[in-house]
Amino acid sequence: MEGRCLKVLQGHTDFVRSAEFNHDGSLIVSASFDGSIRIWDAQTGECLRILQGHTDSVTSAAFNQNGSLVVSANNDDSIRIWDAQTGECLRILEGHTDFVTSAAFNQNGSLVVSVSEDRTIRIWDAQSGECLRILQGHADAVSSATFNIEGSLVVSASMDDSIRIWDAQTGECLRVLDGHADAVSSAAFNIEGSMVVSASWDGSIRIWDAQTGECLRILEGHSDEV
Repeated sequence: MEGRCLKVLQGHTDFVRSAEFNHDGSLIVSASFDGSIRIWDAQTGECLRILQGHTDSVTSAAFNQNGSLVVSANNDDSIRIWDAQTGECLRILEGHTDFVTSAAFNQNGSLVVSVSEDRTIRIWDAQSGECLRILQGHADAVSSATFNIEGSLVVSASMDDSIRIWDAQTGECLRVLDGHADAVSSAAFNIEGSMVVSASWDGSIRIWDAQTGECLRILEGHSDEV
């Protein structure tokens, strides 16, 4: 593989915080500190839609599984769900009391998980916009959270240097994964949900056993924050 650049997508007027493909790789959604979300044709690089409505920097944006919806997180403390085809804002999810740093759907798109600098994780009904559960336990801002593929578990990463695994149904914290020496910027399950990978400002990536919480491997080589 050559690793050559195939397309440069330009249009945002400020820092781009995140970019993700849809499931089949035909579209890209990007989130920017210019307050907008953009949907792009991954083949041509054309901007197809601009989603506007947030009143502050957009920190993340992601498609649901079939690419029909986008969920975005914002520094105005809200989460928005958008129709990816029309660009219409369908719902605004409010409840966090500080910047929302990321939001993501579960596999079937029925739930949204969001994290905030208010140190909480919230699970929402994507259809009604109702907050179903508030997961509390981190001692500092939460930087990311994602579901496992079944939607039964959530893994969160925090500036408190830890990763937590939660029961998505009850909100109970099942395990705390400690070992990083600085803030943890992201964490995610593998497909089977048996392992967690985490990235940290300590410059390392760690692979954990999701069942026991044991650190299985430490991947080192970066010379700065991961």
